[in-house]
Amino acid sequence: MTGVDELVNHHDLETPDSIQVRFGIDYLDARPADAEAVLSMPMDRFRNPFTGAPTIGPMAILVDAAGGIVNHYRRHTDEWTVSSELSVELSTDDLGDLDGPILATARTLGPRGATSLSICTLTYGGIVIGGGTVRSFFIPAEAVLPQRPPETLQRSDETTLSDLMAVHVQPDAVGHVLAQRADPNLNNDIGIVHGGVAATGLELAASAAVNHGRPDGLLRTASLRVNFLRPFFAGTDARYEGTPLRVGRNTAVGDARAIGDDGKLAITARVTAYR
Repeated sequence: MTGVDELVNHHDLETPDSIQVRFGIDYLDARPADAEAVLSMPMDRFRNPFTGAPTIGPMAILVDAAGGIVNHYRRHTDEWTVSSELSVELSTDDLGDLDGPILATARTLGPRGATSLSICTLTYGGIVIGGGTVRSFFIPAEAVLPQRPPETLQRSDETTLSDLMAVHVQPDAVGHVLAQRADPNLNNDIGIVHGGVAATGLELAASAAVNHGRPDGLLRTASLRVNFLRPFFAGTDARYEGTPLRVGRNTAVGDARAIGDDGKLAITARVTAYR
């Protein structure tokens, strides 16, 4: 029988079971002693709700899960880990409409200090397509396993990325605004929106902003860099706002920010896209 201590060691505060179930994340290999892990997640032809185009945004959920767990393996027994930075970097080649599993092979970089840095390689169809990083810092915590809510979403072949993320486009908003509704299954174990889910929402908003008015030849995200500033609470007023910084014929840079239901700026992101 697996003891409580072992369960806690394998449990990541940032990516609870509810996130793993919602997005189909599987652990293919886990080596806590070496701070290494291999996770997979299906992409399921995910689409940006603003443009209807294929999106790489949900890769941030996998990167956060894989990078977060290997950082978590380095914690002391009285600590948890919380993500402070996340990045996703992809090949500029057209990845097309991804519809299979992505593998994230994660390990830590350098010694542990006040923070832990991890890196993961992203593989699709047996080909390395990019990578990601996660920086986590350590917080005091009791060694207990929190309660997780049962899954409430009834999935079908028609289930969209917006359904999985509990988001919707605000058609009457100025600019590109994606509302983040409350769903306890999307929260981490400290009651805020999972970092990878939030990073995905930011990518969707920023990508839509830089592609505004482009009927074809859409720009595809190659780089996503996220900074987590404070807790992001979902609710009636929670949202992601995308803004273009510079848009050219073949490349663009856009920013996005997550505003919590408490009205506070919680997360920022920068997206670089290419055609």
